[in-house]
Amino acid sequence: MLCTRCRIRTAVTDDGLCTFCSGTRPPPPDGAMAPVPGAESLPVPGGWGAGTWPRSPVGLSRAVIALLGCVIASDLFAIGAGLHLGSLWGELAADESLNIYTGPGLRAQELYDRAGAAQTAAFLATAVLFVIWFHRTRRNAEVFESGVQRMGPGWAVGGWFVPVANLWFPYRVASGIWEASVRLHPDGGWRTVPKTVLNLWWGGWVVSVLVSRIAVSQWDRAREPEQVSDAAALVAAADALDAVAAVLAIVFVRTVTRMQVERAGIRQTATDPERAAPGSTAP
Repeated sequence: MLCTRCRIRTAVTDDGLCTFCSGTRPPPPDGAMAPVPGAESLPVPGGWGAGTWPRSPVGLSRAVIALLGCVIASDLFAIGAGLHLGSLWGELAADESLNIYTGPGLRAQELYDRAGAAQTAAFLATAVLFVIWFHRTRRNAEVFESGVQRMGPGWAVGGWFVPVANLWFPYRVASGIWEASVRLHPDGGWRTVPKTVLNLWWGGWVVSVLVSRIAVSQWDRAREPEQVSDAAALVAAADALDAVAAVLAIVFVRTVTRMQVERAGIRQTATDPERAAPGSTAP
């Protein structure tokens, strides 16, 4: 029988709760403890990675943010190259005697191809590391508050690869991460933090994906010079939206990481008040 609260683990109590939801979770092995905020690199026995204790997302978050910066740079590169190429095709539409396949036209196309390759490389590298960070924060959320999780930790990875559902499943996972990472009130009571950052990030990403698909489809169908010029402008707009989505992703990653570091600090204080230190570290 599954736990009546989290619907993930096996119920072990008379009222149908698992060890996590009932608060009877066993202590970490060998006296391991969560880290002091801002001291994720200190040699605390067990640290973030001990048993059911959270693992620090700080290092991963910094790497993800750096790669998201590369995504933004590649998008700006592609926007400039695309608009330049589109303007040349626009000139060809007005004067059909021009040759777009030699001289400036050929160089513009080569530059645009390089920009596309840079975008692909930046996106793939960022996607891999982001999913790793996302999965780690989901695992931490399981430690903080398993009862508010709507989907299992595996969906933090698999949810991105399910057609159509990938426009919704990762958001459900992220929502559970957000709720579990919120710092509690000093008296231990539940505190609700608006999901504005989460919603803006997810909305920006979904809009960017949809517009990008439309733009690529129009680019592939373009045959006449005017059509190519219009398609290049739409692709540039999609790249601009992608850059905005990347900025929102940076804000989301920083916010969730900071909340988890703070939440881990509360666990440290509750376990060993003498080792707790004021302040926290966020990327």
